[in-house]
Amino acid sequence: MGCGHKDDKASLASSQIVSFSHQPHQPPSTPASKEVWKKGGRMFSILLAVHLALLACTLVSSGAFEKIAVHDYDVFFLLTVMMLMVIIWIIFYLVGTSRCPDAILCKDSHAGPVWLRGGLILFAIFSLVMDVFKIGYYSSFYSCLSAIKIIYPIVQAIFVVVQTYFLWISAKDCVHVHLNVTRCGLMLTLTTNLAVWMSAVTDESVHKAHSKLKKNVTDEIFRWLLKAGMRSSSAEECNCNSQICQIFKNGYFWLYPFNIEYSLFASAMVYVMWKNVGRFIDHHSHHIHHLKFRLFRRTFFVGIVLGLIILVSGLGVLILYEVQVNSSAESSKKSQALTMYYIFNIVCLGLMSLVCIGGSVIYRFDKRDMDRHKNPTRTLDVALLMGAALGQYAISYYSIVAIVASTPRDAISALNLTYALLMIAQHTFQNIFIIEGLHRQPPKEDHKHDSHQKDLYGLTFVNINAVSLRVPDSGSTLAPSTASGTEAIHPSDLVRSLTAPKKMNWRRKFLREISMFLLLSNIILWIMPAFGARPQFDNDTELNFYGDSMWPAIVDICLPFGIFYRMHAVASLLEVYIMS
Repeated sequence: MGCGHKDDKASLASSQIVSFSHQPHQPPSTPASKEVWKKGGRMFSILLAVHLALLACTLVSSGAFEKIAVHDYDVFFLLTVMMLMVIIWIIFYLVGTSRCPDAILCKDSHAGPVWLRGGLILFAIFSLVMDVFKIGYYSSFYSCLSAIKIIYPIVQAIFVVVQTYFLWISAKDCVHVHLNVTRCGLMLTLTTNLAVWMSAVTDESVHKAHSKLKKNVTDEIFRWLLKAGMRSSSAEECNCNSQICQIFKNGYFWLYPFNIEYSLFASAMVYVMWKNVGRFIDHHSHHIHHLKFRLFRRTFFVGIVLGLIILVSGLGVLILYEVQVNSSAESSKKSQALTMYYIFNIVCLGLMSLVCIGGSVIYRFDKRDMDRHKNPTRTLDVALLMGAALGQYAISYYSIVAIVASTPRDAISALNLTYALLMIAQHTFQNIFIIEGLHRQPPKEDHKHDSHQKDLYGLTFVNINAVSLRVPDSGSTLAPSTASGTEAIHPSDLVRSLTAPKKMNWRRKFLREISMFLLLSNIILWIMPAFGARPQFDNDTELNFYGDSMWPAIVDICLPFGIFYRMHAVASLLEVYIMS
């Protein structure tokens, strides 16, 4: 395949290409040329993604029912083929497409920020460790398993490495060659990540159900939740008895949350790349902000200290909850663990709600302008925040209905009701705070009051002593520039302006404190459900009200979105912190 402009780019005249070579920041002259890349090729790639997603969803969900003849190796085979296709396309993109002349005429400065790519690498490392554990687990009894079970984690490890490298170096690209192939390749990558995510969520849910089955879950629930790969027909034939096998098995299940987050992070970054295929960026209106991340400067440390207290306290509550609920069969221990869990979350959610309200009020006094420029990354952030919050909203409303309609009501029911109401309020107020922060322009220094001082502060790297040598001792003014007609500048004003400290106003300081507190609080609220603290399965109110089949299904469907919301909120709050 050649490197020329193809597909829906054929309508662009060669004269426009020449103009791009001389004026790289100038977009196409006609609106029709700007929009032509959004039509046929984009629709075809969407249809491809929809069909692949439905196929993967059908296989993964069918494996949850024991009576359906869909086995785990059917799912693994499909995912392996999809990952191999993505690997081949990424290599083609890196070797062929990205190296074509005029392939990448511009880059989206908002796409793939360094903290998002850093988080992707962190989750990728844990995903690789999970694949190593999974290979060791399946190798422990390879003689009674299909070969695809060992091939799948090997291919997944290669897929994680190749995709992480691809997103690290190409997340900002706006590709202008091989448009249809690139769109379809990106949609294939997006669909593959979502399919791996669905498989991981289902596998983790079955593992949780298997753990509960040993204590208080009926065999009927377990069969309903049972996923391919954990089927009872092969349990006795492939029995994991050795200690090293148990270590591998428990290890890779504990690492599933990181793999789940990796798939979702990668999906978000790939979607932004897909939106940027064929996009022209007008750099005169597309502001590029080089903001420095200073964690321990210009802050009162109040948000960091309070956030660390919440984080450490939450880790302690999580450990005690796991010990008392999962290791003890006494109902009194279970009630104590639930009470402790609900009290901690009520305090945490209440503080976070108040802080978000305070931050929204501070934004009312913020003099910064709203950033109304087109930004696919910010649009996706807002959509993911609003969409992922629906999962926790659903669980909370189901809990409220069950608690209000059930009798009798005890102290745990009251705590559960308060927890559900605060969960709804906190998600709502936090979304308002984050969305408003993402739409603000970067801050301007308070001491820049007029055009004269703005010109002075344009001298970023100025030696003050060198300036003072050029200032007459008599204190006479510098001669005005006859060409520009600017006012005369006093030497004392020049030195005072250059040496004046950059003060941060109280609004920015409070916004940074609020952002850091919310960031650390969201981390612990992600850790707790991701690593086993799920009172929805331990509180009998909802289970008795909705039944043994409906309530576990509701939680298994909605809870992964709530967990993803917390991690995405962390990334968004970090951006709000830097922009404040």
